[in-house]
Amino acid sequence: MKAADKHSKIIHAATKVFAKKGFFNARISDIAKEAKVADGTIYLYFNNKFDILISVFEEEIGALIEQVSQSLAMETDPRKQLEIFATKHLTMMKKNKNLAEVIQIELRQSTKMIKEYRNNKFSEYIDIISTIIKTGQAQGIYRADIKPGIAKRAFFGALDEISRVWSISLETEYTVEETINQIMGIFLAGMLVTDERTRYTLSLS
Repeated sequence: MKAADKHSKIIHAATKVFAKKGFFNARISDIAKEAKVADGTIYLYFNNKFDILISVFEEEIGALIEQVSQSLAMETDPRKQLEIFATKHLTMMKKNKNLAEVIQIELRQSTKMIKEYRNNKFSEYIDIISTIIKTGQAQGIYRADIKPGIAKRAFFGALDEISRVWSISLETEYTVEETINQIMGIFLAGMLVTDERTRYTLSLS
């Protein structure tokens, strides 16, 4: 097996183990067993368990950033861009429940360690939302008084809560499409300038 393939295999195994046992309870031997490699093999690619966690964020979130960025590049309307972000995120979280759980649990439990890692992909990922909002403000679509730094966290928080429920439940009451429509309706009603809000409401009726 090529080194790159083995590295990727360990990352996927770690994501599954972290989701099941949590970062603090997971052991290197658990990850090795899941990846079907010797314990010592892990240390050929990673310094320690925290290094593996950061690599999970770097690679898994990095891949998501690439997917979202490619889709956004083909759309200029900031309303549609926000919808694209939400759709891509929720679709991926529903498909990869292990990753969803790692993001939700570890970003809360491992706060101190994550803060020590300044140049992380997760921050870059969330900043996509604030960039979309700033673009909409520049175009006179989103309200100028909206603070992008707060709005991005509120918007992502809504997506995160939805994916949290999906990660712990085998059955979901709503489809991705229904969920997106609800979230977009709620947020756009609050962020659009008056004229744009009226047009958006009419488009839904």
